[in-house]
Amino acid sequence: MLLFTPGPTPVPEAVRMAMAGPTIHHRTPEFEAIFKETRERLMRLFGMDECVMLASSGTGAMEACVTNLCKKKILTVNAGKFGERFTKIASSFNFEVVELKYGWDTPASVEDVEAALADDPDIDAFAIQVSESAGGLRHPVEEIAAAIKSKNPEITVIADGITAVGVEPIDTTDIDALIAGSQKALMLPPGMAMIGLSQKAVEKIGSGSGYYFNLASEIKKQRQNTTAYTAPTTLIVGLNKMLEMIESEGYEALYGRTKARALATRAALEAIGAVIYPKTPALSMSAVYDEEANAVRSILKTEFGVNIAGGQDHLKGKLFRINQMGLIPVYESAWVVNAVEWAYDRLDRRPYDGMASKVFNEVYFANEKL
Repeated sequence: MLLFTPGPTPVPEAVRMAMAGPTIHHRTPEFEAIFKETRERLMRLFGMDECVMLASSGTGAMEACVTNLCKKKILTVNAGKFGERFTKIASSFNFEVVELKYGWDTPASVEDVEAALADDPDIDAFAIQVSESAGGLRHPVEEIAAAIKSKNPEITVIADGITAVGVEPIDTTDIDALIAGSQKALMLPPGMAMIGLSQKAVEKIGSGSGYYFNLASEIKKQRQNTTAYTAPTTLIVGLNKMLEMIESEGYEALYGRTKARALATRAALEAIGAVIYPKTPALSMSAVYDEEANAVRSILKTEFGVNIAGGQDHLKGKLFRINQMGLIPVYESAWVVNAVEWAYDRLDRRPYDGMASKVFNEVYFANEKL
């Protein structure tokens, strides 16, 4: 079965083998050496001043960023389940929240953010997704962050990059916290989150907030190549291997192939009549609006050995999402769009003529050379 859900993603064999070794105690020089190497590689991935690794899902990192980096009031962007989650996290800790709400297919605008900040000078933190995976949407995060910092550099910009880190280059010049998750483009099992931090964010964290998700405690310990509490040792070993594999080919090559797959998948789907859902699609996945989404997913799984994700809430049964994150062999992506075309044939939507495969290959190889 080909796993093409937007998380968890498949774990490469080399990473599985690295994690299959004997368990190492986390308070030993042997593990500290692995931790140090992983941390250095992670810093290069983020391109930021500091980073931490947490034994947590991405949601834990979202909570850590809110509780450690918001002191007064937070502005959130809700264009899907995960933007909504930032609002819910902040509310659960009794922070005052201002929420900008959009349709799940609609990106946030710089003008809306600027207006919200102008209306409320108490806002000291801003939270948004780079890629909102509920609808496959890409927000103009870098543009918004730059606008915020030009107006008030003291406002902390928190970006959920869980389905964006490792997918495309992210300009972190004006971002203070960038969140990643193990089970997305980094192709590990679920259970670890990572946060890249600016120096300004480190200063704002100060002595930190909370207990387990106190980022000050983690920064202090992780600079010593250990963790405040029990480290997810196996996942850190796997992350080190995964980053080694990526670095051996180079980030430019990774980002180039991911973009080529994304453009090819999107073009192939549109060529057979699929409707891409978001107004600004993310490179991490192709989200298709389809009233027969459940039937398409069922045919892909039972007849063609492909597991893709559906929609949530009001889009349940009306959306299917195909992953493009990670080190995916191009022939697997080609098979997936071919299977979607066969599903359309089975549903009497259009006769199969190989159009999806043809367009995919034309677009992929045209872009892969760029």
